[in-house]
Amino acid sequence: MSEEPYRPHHDLAGLEAGPVDRVEHNPAHWEKQVDAMLTLLSDEKRGLLRVDELRRGIESLGPQAYDELSYYERWIESIRLIMVEKGVVSEAEIAERIDALSKATP
Repeated sequence: MSEEPYRPHHDLAGLEAGPVDRVEHNPAHWEKQVDAMLTLLSDEKRGLLRVDELRRGIESLGPQAYDELSYYERWIESIRLIMVEKGVVSEAEIAERIDALSKATP
């Protein structure tokens, strides 16, 4: 009697997924900013984030978040989780900044 091994929600290897959408994606401005943020946080000078940590953060998202968030939304959520985990920034500081930005944006 063989049980199927545990498969995390994000692990789709070997599953039927249908055709791959090969349409070129032109990143939105905010997506480019997320990419730049990752580059800066992971450079040799700062060394605040490693790619394996980013992946761990993405893979730790629950199934609903993983399915509903876009590619770069997963990145930014992972960056947030890791930066809070490392004490670089607090959830309160993030909330304050989001609040300030939302009030400043027409």
